Amino acid sequence: MDRDAIIAASKKHDIVSGKPYKYGTAGFRMSADLLDGVAFRVGLLSALRSRKLSGQTIGVMITASHNPAVDNGVKIVDPMGDMLEQEWESYATSLVNAPTHEELADYYQKLADTLKIDLSSPGKVIAGRDTRPSGITLVTALADALAATKTEYIDFKILTTPQLHYLTRCINTAGTPGAYGEVSEVGYYKKLVEAFYRSLRGRKVTGTLSVDCANGVGGPKLSELLKHHDSTKTGLDVKVCNDDVLRPEVLNLDCGADFVKTRQRAPPSPKPAPGDRWCSLDGDADRLIYYWVDPDTGFFMLDGDRIATLAASFIADLFRNAGLDGQLRIGVIQTAYANGASTKYVEQHLQLPVVCTPTGVKHLHHAACSYDIGVYFEANGHGTVLFSPDAVQTFKTKEPQSPAQKDALETLSALADLINQTVGDAISDMLMVEVILAHKGWSLRDWAMTYSDLPNRLVRVEVGNKDLFQTTDAERKLSHPAGCQDEIDQCVKKYTNARSFARASGTENACRVYAEAATRSEADELANKVAAIVKKYGGE
Repeated sequence: MDRDAIIAASKKHDIVSGKPYKYGTAGFRMSADLLDGVAFRVGLLSALRSRKLSGQTIGVMITASHNPAVDNGVKIVDPMGDMLEQEWESYATSLVNAPTHEELADYYQKLADTLKIDLSSPGKVIAGRDTRPSGITLVTALADALAATKTEYIDFKILTTPQLHYLTRCINTAGTPGAYGEVSEVGYYKKLVEAFYRSLRGRKVTGTLSVDCANGVGGPKLSELLKHHDSTKTGLDVKVCNDDVLRPEVLNLDCGADFVKTRQRAPPSPKPAPGDRWCSLDGDADRLIYYWVDPDTGFFMLDGDRIATLAASFIADLFRNAGLDGQLRIGVIQTAYANGASTKYVEQHLQLPVVCTPTGVKHLHHAACSYDIGVYFEANGHGTVLFSPDAVQTFKTKEPQSPAQKDALETLSALADLINQTVGDAISDMLMVEVILAHKGWSLRDWAMTYSDLPNRLVRVEVGNKDLFQTTDAERKLSHPAGCQDEIDQCVKKYTNARSFARASGTENACRVYAEAATRSEADELANKVAAIVKKYGGE
């Protein structure tokens, strides 16, 4: 290791003293002006991670997703396109918080010694960034760290987050029987479009789909994909909206999946006409929300819960038609924020198991891997469907006993290629939804009629000390402070079909209270009463 080179490079990229940094589900995410030194140090960690994994390629994505344009973030992608292994999150936190340049170099060496990493062995890192102007500066800091550690580096420049995950997996599987795809952005588009054609099995999509791209990276990338798509083959007519990436200040502003989900209304511009089919991506194109405006009843949203139930329903039908019942296991993974009506629909109507995990996509992804087909979506629209290697092999090798079985097996095989296997991908998920609606012959209204959501309310409660609030049972119950959960339980009993839970925010000194009940007024009332209980226990 060239200690002097690391120290000299680090001096060009200071961290902000007195600011505690913590690696979370989104990596390091905050105001972009605090991230220069962080990006440099993430470069050091990704170089170590690659060498620890025998020179496999590590990805680094620079994005703040649905956050305002002034923010940015840096996160690491493991070789198969997964998120960084949990144990390494603590190494990232320690490395980034090293107080001086000299202590940083010492900790880097210590980590290498502890983990038995040969620093003279080859390492390789790739990077991508969203459309935020601050991304250019942060990529420079990252590149300086990789140069100081003599790590091979490729900058793929502007990408969606799912594209960076895709490329990381492609590079690491190239030349193997499990090769994931062509190592290029064009390879990503070709793979999705070809799988989209195969998944439709000759069916046609009906009607125009307007796509709100949050004025983020998804706009130009969706437009690029459409250049590879022949709408005469599929009937899919896409109208790309909110794709202004030349004015950074409008990124995620009054548009995008997070706006639609949290405000429960369509973006103000362009104004959807009644009956039009719409969906929204978020700023880095890994979340998807569908909706339309009904002439009579107004705005109706189809969120991550709805996408999960649609996918699970379709895939379970294909399983039966393919004669795979009993051979492979399907499961649906949710968090405590999933609407209770969706859970009931999956368990009682679809007769599929539901697993609840703590909030955070890494928890859902991990749980989904324990099934042959694991469907996971957070209510915010982030999710995917994971197919195990055994499942994919079965689709290809099972001898069909009828034309219907053959059709079902080939559709399942095509879906495994269409749906991004590395991470939630709004563009891939959008194509999946369009395939399923075409197969079922459904409109958005038909999809909405599968079940009725329980009215729900999410309330933010400022507290004196959020760390007093600790959870158990996949964040559905409070273990601390003592007595708080008992009061919540007594409150919930007074309402019909009700549940409520509280959990500490990951980023703010506040708690989030979720409540649902049989009516809107009961859900609002329950949320406010539970919020008052939380406030009482929250310390000064």
